[in-house]
Amino acid sequence: MTGFAFATATEILFGRGQAHGAAARIRALGRSVLLVHGADGRRADWLADALTGCAVTRLAVPREPDLPMIEAALDAARGADVVVALGGGAVIDAGKALAACLTMTRPVIDHLEVVGQGLALDHAPLPFVAIPTTAGTGAEVTRNAVIGVPEARRKVSLRDARMLPRLAIVDPALTDGCPRAVTLASGLDAITQVIEPYVSTRANPLTDALCRDAIPQGLAALIRLMEAEDPAARDAMAWVSLCGGLALANAGLGVVHGLAGPLGGLTGAPHGAICGALLPHALIANRRAVTDPARLDQVGGWIGAAFGRPAAGLEEAAALLSDWSRACGLPGLGDLGIDARAQALAAEAAAASSSMKANPAPLPPEALRALMRAAG
Repeated sequence: MTGFAFATATEILFGRGQAHGAAARIRALGRSVLLVHGADGRRADWLADALTGCAVTRLAVPREPDLPMIEAALDAARGADVVVALGGGAVIDAGKALAACLTMTRPVIDHLEVVGQGLALDHAPLPFVAIPTTAGTGAEVTRNAVIGVPEARRKVSLRDARMLPRLAIVDPALTDGCPRAVTLASGLDAITQVIEPYVSTRANPLTDALCRDAIPQGLAALIRLMEAEDPAARDAMAWVSLCGGLALANAGLGVVHGLAGPLGGLTGAPHGAICGALLPHALIANRRAVTDPARLDQVGGWIGAAFGRPAAGLEEAAALLSDWSRACGLPGLGDLGIDARAQALAAEAAAASSSMKANPAPLPPEALRALMRAAG
């Protein structure tokens, strides 16, 4: 067995009811709290009210974070000694970025990948607590924050090993009743994030163990949630999302995320929906390009079994997933406003993406354009 490293949040609390103890854990980290939440601040009132004895500054994040948003929030956030993010992946990325940026001495852009210098942080971030309310990105256990840069029309990462959260509280009850469309898009993102690390060139025995368990669980749970609200399925999807974050932070991703970043930056289309639309076609493109298809065929078997076709080959299984996703209301790339020009630009930009470095096979720009046309 070859050696490997594995890094994650300092502490993870998982399970229904874990959020009840959040305030006490936050108070132990600091008494001046920046509470980052989504556009509907009412969903964070319970936590703000529970933080008795703390000075709480609240910040609403109504969309996926971009550089102007982060820079504008810094003045309001000064003086915080702990940052807490309660929300979906966009909220957690914004909170994680602010925890890092509040201790920076250089301009934020100097630390951004691709559009900046990609410098390591010059100081450790503030303590950061992540409390997800969707089951999708796994951002509660990753070491980067995805930030849009409008001038460059790109989404890029602010990345440093010290950005791993001090505490991640994953309480599936916070995802109960999540809207169906959000559940579908975020769920497909979570499933993508256990498939891509499993077929990655950087996979290791620990990420393999997480992904092998999570891929079939996630497929079954998401299919169930498209039929009816189900607490057990919500629990399973929260676990799958957590596994995806753990796996991607240590084994990387692949072509789906290599394209999703540029496509999102170019068009503003939501990340989860892009990933869901691309996933089936990315599996087919990789299956046709790899020299050893064993892992991709295993993934195809799990997908086929989830739809009652355990003997399906990967291409048939991918078609089943694509047809089911569309029937459940997932838009294609064209419906997301992603036209041929954006696809061509994304195909070229993907070459510089960190996600592409772990893809199981090199895919030239023409293969990427064909993949996106199929997802249209």
